[in-house]
Amino acid sequence: MFKAWSDEALANIGLERSQGSIRIAIPDDTNLYKMTVGAQIAAGREDAPALVFEMENGLLQHWSFGDVDAQASALAADLHSRGYGRGDYIGLHTGLRPETAIAHMAICKLGATAVTLSQLYGPDALAHALNHCKARCLLSVENAWAPLRDQASTLLPHLKDVLVAQCAGTEANLTTILASEAPADFSPEYTGANDPALLMYTSGSTGMPKGILHGHRVLASYRPSINLFFNLTLDDADAVYWSPSDWAWVGGLLDMLFPAWMGGRPVVTSEARFKADWAYDFMSRHKITHTFLAPTAIKRLAETVAPRDEFDLLLRIICTGGEALAAETLGWAENKLGVVCNEFYGMTEVNHLIGNCAALFPRKPGSMGIAYPGHDVRLIDAEGIEVAPDEPGEIVTLKTAPTRYLGYLNNPEKQAELEFGDYMRTHDLAVRDEDGYFWYKGRSDDLIKSSGFRIGPAEIEECLLAHPAVAEIGVIGKPDPDRGSIIKAFVRLSVGINGDDDLKAELQNHVRKRLAAYKAPREIDFVADFEMTSSGKINRRALRAMESIGR
Repeated sequence: MFKAWSDEALANIGLERSQGSIRIAIPDDTNLYKMTVGAQIAAGREDAPALVFEMENGLLQHWSFGDVDAQASALAADLHSRGYGRGDYIGLHTGLRPETAIAHMAICKLGATAVTLSQLYGPDALAHALNHCKARCLLSVENAWAPLRDQASTLLPHLKDVLVAQCAGTEANLTTILASEAPADFSPEYTGANDPALLMYTSGSTGMPKGILHGHRVLASYRPSINLFFNLTLDDADAVYWSPSDWAWVGGLLDMLFPAWMGGRPVVTSEARFKADWAYDFMSRHKITHTFLAPTAIKRLAETVAPRDEFDLLLRIICTGGEALAAETLGWAENKLGVVCNEFYGMTEVNHLIGNCAALFPRKPGSMGIAYPGHDVRLIDAEGIEVAPDEPGEIVTLKTAPTRYLGYLNNPEKQAELEFGDYMRTHDLAVRDEDGYFWYKGRSDDLIKSSGFRIGPAEIEECLLAHPAVAEIGVIGKPDPDRGSIIKAFVRLSVGINGDDDLKAELQNHVRKRLAAYKAPREIDFVADFEMTSSGKINRRALRAMESIGR
């Protein structure tokens, strides 16, 4: 498909020709600032809107690209005066606030590395991350820092400087610093493509968070796939971006905030907790056109049957990833919400491997899409041999993958677990059909082995989500002395539905008829809500833990 494109068209989305093949273009001087705010300043767009923050009281704050640039320089100069620069880790614990976006640009100007820290972390997880990387500087906000203030000296022994927005204590006031002017003699120190830019700690669904280092090259390596999953509309003149996803994670930061600024378009943000009615009203008020939403968020929006009848929406593009999107949810998004919904797949360590672009090729409902340009994606068996079409295998890519991380910080053992010969492992299972489309089958460590069958929970979850009574679903294997494991489903019901034994039997029959009798859950529990990982996925590990202690 892309071989027929002109060199100019390829370059527009970050691709280039090399020895007869198409590859992702990553210049040596690639830098997150230069690709986003810096690019807009260089193009003379200082006055273009860059950022809108809706405060808790409903008032709005606005920043142009020039404003962001000036405040980033002020912060970078202040940090430089405190002795920070190249090689230093600067913790960002400021959430979905403007300080986070501005601080990323400041840290780029400093040549340092941003440590992205979710406000969903408890004190132990936060301390683990900061102590693991021995960060000496942290940026926070008063409501997040206040509970930690009294224990900080013992909890965070490496920490020297804390800058707090809206500060009510004795720390440096980040709000005041951002409002100051950088000294005339301050000179930014921009680092290059393979220098560290981001240290992202995983959600910790298996043990404490692991530090994943990405270089400045990461945004350039994502550029083609970003253009594709935003359906080649990244820089539409009226585009306005928003996502409820945490800016500490890839989804909110690298799949939404930075892409919007790469396209020269504004981002709207808020600290409000995501709820469907609030989200619809927010998107309507701010004329949101483009968003990144995790499948769980889309499923919650889908509980509103006909949103266009209730809300004045301009939304037209949803990109989604992080977990599989059910075919029924995709159908609702396109037929009821009236948007293009492009799913993509990858993981923090090596991302954007597979995905969709409705503008270029047809989607198959329930499919993850095809391998994105510039990526070599394969399915292998336990011996590392590629499997045939329609046979399940583990998703792998080459160790030289363009979106590959720099490595885990101080964790060579974990890094070795992702390597298998010439491949990088994902531990995700899929099949690929004759047309090259991938179909997700679940995590290799989530596989349920029951009565000799190997069963992936993802297909059962997708099947049950097609039933109108089911709003959300989590499926696990429950240990069983006779069968090894049995399939157990945890179901959050749709509004107005009451769970009883008749409904359990109906759901079991639904799976029997649509999939197979051996894939039907033997046990079903109705739950009011699910524990989620901090990246917005149903925490199957927590479900398994509940079973192991007998609830």
